[in-house]
Amino acid sequence: MPILDLPDARLEYIPDFLSPNEASRFFNGLVDEIPWQEGTVRLFGKEHPIPRLQAWIGDADARYRYSGVDLEPSPWTPLLLEIAEKLSAVRPAVSFNSVLANLYRDGNDSMGWHSDDEPELGDEPTIASISLGATRDFRMRHLRRDDVEPLTLTLEGGSLLLMEGTTQEKWQHSLPKRRGRNSPGPRINLTFRRIFA
Repeated sequence: MPILDLPDARLEYIPDFLSPNEASRFFNGLVDEIPWQEGTVRLFGKEHPIPRLQAWIGDADARYRYSGVDLEPSPWTPLLLEIAEKLSAVRPAVSFNSVLANLYRDGNDSMGWHSDDEPELGDEPTIASISLGATRDFRMRHLRRDDVEPLTLTLEGGSLLLMEGTTQEKWQHSLPKRRGRNSPGPRINLTFRRIFA
């Protein structure tokens, strides 16, 4: 289990968290099982569509607010519960009660720079990010230190990236567009979290 050595962050990358067969089964099942929506974010008082499909899923009291949008959780699906059980074997001390699912349909879909630092996540949250489907680049940059080089991780289908400690306080991350001949196929990202009501 490689632990990535970064200042002010605790990252662990497990490329083979799921076997290729498991990753394929979960991807194909979740495309149909998750209630995908075309979401919006509020920036400077205006609502803008986000460049991906998403769904907020979790326990009934796991309400979440980010970018001016309140998310009410949809109920857990059987496949997401199965993945959550596998995740609990890796981080038994963290009781994940929600997951933000993003479906990147192709290389035009993306996620801008942000930190998962909403108050509902508490101090030094553990974010467990599972990738299914196409391989995509995941970029990170330090918020306060110019002497720290930005980082690009290549997240493969079936992998798990754990972000813990002060990662969300000190770093931002993004998933950039990838167009042209190397435009990837669809990708699902599942970020499991613990919401404190």
